[in-house]
Amino acid sequence: MEEAEFLSFSGDQVTTSVDKSTEFRGVLSGLKARLDQNRLGDLLVASGLITPVQLREALALQKATGEQLGIILLQQKRISASALRYALFQQISLRVTAALITIFLSFSGFGGVKTARAGTIKDVPAQLTLVMNSYAQNTYAPVNYYPALFGTVERRDTNLGPFKKWSGMFESFNAAMIGRDSDRVVDEWRAQLLPLRGLPLKTMSQKVNDLVNQYTYIEDSRNWGKSDYWANPIEFFQKGGDCEDFAIVKYTSLRALGVPEERLRLAIVHDRIKDIPHAVLVVYTDDGPVILDNQVSRVRRADKVTRYKPIFSINRHAWWLHSSPPKATVLASAAE
Repeated sequence: MEEAEFLSFSGDQVTTSVDKSTEFRGVLSGLKARLDQNRLGDLLVASGLITPVQLREALALQKATGEQLGIILLQQKRISASALRYALFQQISLRVTAALITIFLSFSGFGGVKTARAGTIKDVPAQLTLVMNSYAQNTYAPVNYYPALFGTVERRDTNLGPFKKWSGMFESFNAAMIGRDSDRVVDEWRAQLLPLRGLPLKTMSQKVNDLVNQYTYIEDSRNWGKSDYWANPIEFFQKGGDCEDFAIVKYTSLRALGVPEERLRLAIVHDRIKDIPHAVLVVYTDDGPVILDNQVSRVRRADKVTRYKPIFSINRHAWWLHSSPPKATVLASAAE
């Protein structure tokens, strides 16, 4: 990955830190460190609205008077009220994103895992043998262009090592598939999927969404006694699951039906309405990406979905970090 340089403005000095790590933890930790520098003064300097010298002067006055920094800058006519409101909005957004990054640093279970490169996670859904490989090759054209998911900027990496819950799910899935106790579950699953062979991809996606959404939603704490557990499909059919388990079963079902890996991604998102992490499945049809969601019965085009902000997406070959596109510099006069 590219070397990333992060600048932070702190009181009377400017500090620079360089993160040269190519590991996912290094990337997200560096991003989190940047997001943590979300004080109002830092944002105003970074946006070019005030200079470091002006910030130091305002901070000194704040220390002496106890007045809020924004009020001081308004009184000094350093910024306009509209520029201040925009900076405060940025501050809130950054704090929310920093909190989400913190959640997912633990959510994905970093540390103590072997590096998993593209192709090293076994294609377990293929064991269902619903279609031949030649079927997918003849039916689905390669995806040469991925529209920006929810309007974000994507950064791709093939290092799947940090995602041990994802790779661990495939390992437990493989063990479950070859175990005798799963025969009945696998046979029923296969019987449900067989009628969907050969359907157009969007129709197939809707049918899979309908099929999986019939099962019981149950939180991991109740189901497994853990705050977060990524169940394999056999476990899901036996006990139900939460949002990422629904997305995993939809992913593996479509993969078993011959949908190529490049057209599937499990996406971890921030639900803006409920203000919680959530998981959905993204399917890249010839008409663009669609979202399969356990909270919504109908499959919807991704560009029509506004409630979610993606954090990262992943399939068996790679993962993508999603970030907001850079915003134009805010220009403001000294006073409105």
